[in-house]
Amino acid sequence: MIPKVEFHVSWIYNEQWKDWIKIYPKFANIPFPEFDDIQKYVKEVQPQWRKVEDMILKEMSHVTGLKWKEKKIVCYVVGRALPFSDPLTIGTYRKKEGFIDVLTHELIHQLFIQPGNEDKSSKTWKYFYTKYKAETHKVKVHVPLHAIHEHLFRTIMGEKRLQEELDWTKNIPDYGRSWEIVQKEGYQNIIKEFKKRLN
Repeated sequence: MIPKVEFHVSWIYNEQWKDWIKIYPKFANIPFPEFDDIQKYVKEVQPQWRKVEDMILKEMSHVTGLKWKEKKIVCYVVGRALPFSDPLTIGTYRKKEGFIDVLTHELIHQLFIQPGNEDKSSKTWKYFYTKYKAETHKVKVHVPLHAIHEHLFRTIMGEKRLQEELDWTKNIPDYGRSWEIVQKEGYQNIIKEFKKRLN
């Protein structure tokens, strides 16, 4: 089963982000999009996502050995946000490809926590947490995630987008470090280690 991502624009949820995001200096002076503009943005980006949705979600399941269990995944789109996976929340991005790449990142997190997948991958996570015990929690989680994302970039989205991701995440220490590990060890090797420990 491959789920469908259902985009929601909630006025109430959006208002919370409007106030909360101001505590981050890089967002403090950036105008927060109007609610109507967020709705228009979703209408523009949704068809682009639909073109690649099945390919990305099928390949994500195939390459990880994990299955989707839910028929629908709700994604809240707000004006500005620090994206996260549960509840799946993403802000608007200047480039629509950036939105799709961030959504893909968060959906890999979502696949990890689908019902039954945490139990199925418990030995896998124990392995990564032991191997990278000197790294932060965020780095440990993102080493396999970025390996999976690199596979998706190379097979579906293209290497140009991969390079843009690598360039962008250099400014985020934990993300940059996890990508550094993936580049050094090889995304295929990391995925192999991920899959062979599944229950």
